Amino acid sequence: MSHTKVLPLLEADGQAAAPCCPPLTERPMTAEEAETAARMFKALGDPVRLRLFSAVASHEGGEACVCDISDVGVSQPTVSHHLKKLKEAGLLTSERRGTWVYYRVQPSVLAAMGRLLALPTAA
Repeated sequence: MSHTKVLPLLEADGQAAAPCCPPLTERPMTAEEAETAARMFKALGDPVRLRLFSAVASHEGGEACVCDISDVGVSQPTVSHHLKKLKEAGLLTSERRGTWVYYRVQPSVLAAMGRLLALPTAA
């Protein structure tokens, strides 16, 4: 019997969305759950994207201006491309403030990814 709890993902408007996926050890994934998880992991499979995601996630306050995270060894257009891919995968949200764009990792995304990879706890 599983004692895990499904954590909802949050949409950009703060409303709860469907949870990503069950823990890998709970049951086999459905095709839809596997597609969702694969999209997230594929986006993070690129070293530049992983660095950008990490820079946003670890930035003070949990959000970062693109001007603060763009030093990852590639051109600005390439940074923009990678940030777009992270957004499309549902890993980042963004908000334009004046001339700058600020990126944020939804805490529910990190929780869902952690939950997916979690090992069952001993009872």
